[in-house]
Amino acid sequence: MTDPTAHRLWIQEALNLQLAEPDERTLSQRLYDALRSGIQQGQLPYGSALPSSRQLAASLGMGRNTVLSAVDRLIAEGFLVSRPGAGVFVADWQWETQQRLEAPVPLPMALSQRGERLLDFTAPSIERHTAFVPGVPALDRFPRERWQRLLRRHQQRAPIDWFDYQNEGGVNALREALCDYLSLSRSVRCRPEQILITQGAQQGFELIARLLADVGDSVWMEEPGYGGAQACFASAGLALQPVPVDGDGLNVALLPAGTPPPKLIYVTPSHQYPSGATLSLSRRTALLGLAQQHNAWIIEDDYDSEFRYTSAPIASLQGLMDNAPVIYVGTFSKVLYPGLRLGYLVLPPSLVANFQRINARLHREGQYVAQAALADFIDAGHFSRHVARMRRCYRHRQAALRQALAPAVARGLELSSGHAGMHLIAYLQSHALERELVHRGKQAGLRLSPLSGFYLQSPSQPGLVLGYAGAPEAEIERAGRWLSETWLTLTA
Repeated sequence: MTDPTAHRLWIQEALNLQLAEPDERTLSQRLYDALRSGIQQGQLPYGSALPSSRQLAASLGMGRNTVLSAVDRLIAEGFLVSRPGAGVFVADWQWETQQRLEAPVPLPMALSQRGERLLDFTAPSIERHTAFVPGVPALDRFPRERWQRLLRRHQQRAPIDWFDYQNEGGVNALREALCDYLSLSRSVRCRPEQILITQGAQQGFELIARLLADVGDSVWMEEPGYGGAQACFASAGLALQPVPVDGDGLNVALLPAGTPPPKLIYVTPSHQYPSGATLSLSRRTALLGLAQQHNAWIIEDDYDSEFRYTSAPIASLQGLMDNAPVIYVGTFSKVLYPGLRLGYLVLPPSLVANFQRINARLHREGQYVAQAALADFIDAGHFSRHVARMRRCYRHRQAALRQALAPAVARGLELSSGHAGMHLIAYLQSHALERELVHRGKQAGLRLSPLSGFYLQSPSQPGLVLGYAGAPEAEIERAGRWLSETWLTLTA
């Protein structure tokens, strides 16, 4: 088919077929699709001439600009070529290229070694958060209307600078509000300029690993511990050194002789994740001394310190001494909602400038409207009131879970104290029982988190990490009764 008249007839027929079908595409888009399909399938051979735009427009009953719009797109994409004084032709390389592209060549599937290693730290995806998923707040209790009002207010007032790239460490109002809040509630020692706003704790861990450690350096980590931090440090090529945790938190005395000194020490001192232990004062002071001795940095992850039910929140490790070798990491994912994607680092003054510069280069800054809204949320007292409401809510939800598990507890199931946080641990007799409960939970539509999955090394304590914060009490009760009955059946 080399005759332009034949081409015109084919295009008209192809377009008429497309026009006969209900479609929301414009005429120009339909013509573009018809021409491209004809080129790819060989009905318009390479090197052949197209009718002029006027001829096409007249024969198809559409405006010339409509035709030119479609033809110009195909020229820009390389399907057609315009030759001055000669006309428009199907590009003479396109058909051969298309045949090569359609050849069944398998795509590379292998991940890098770092990528394969990260798979060990991933959790299964879920369509929605059900009972027992740890680390999820009460999304149904978040004051969405008040939050939306604050967002709208700052969206309307946003200065033009907020739509540009920034390198200031975050909205000043939020850094000031956080400084006051952390000083009062967590005894953190800082000035507003020491606070770097991030897109969550994970970004903070990544920055710390990249800026303060080199590939192969040792990071001491709690055992069991938080998989998200483990993944960040593993992806940076650091050597993860597990440190056992007991009732008083991280216990460096249990490390084997000859353990490489740390470059970083990751710890959750106020409420160890997932065990719930609080790092004792003697161990806190010893850890600060150890960090100074090895010229190491302590990473204090204070992920859910607000939720204590039997006492006031524990003071931060960072606030124990002036010029502490501590980087304090916080997030709003547990207190407000994970989709907010706002967290922060409290940095020693010597690190602030470099962290700001490199963060701006690697991640950019953003979320300025949300940052300003959050500053108002804190300053107006909404944040503190929300935390107080969530403490009451989580206390009730934990009680509902304990009540549902009471028959199993009466027969020997051991639960963690639950004096703080958003989950309980059910300690089990064997790994076989742990695996069977996880399997049966999946069949019942529940995602049970095995305690053994929080360990970097074995042997590990079998158990289940039971989140109770993110589901209504009725759902928690149903799931708790199912777990109690299943445990009783399997241990009878």
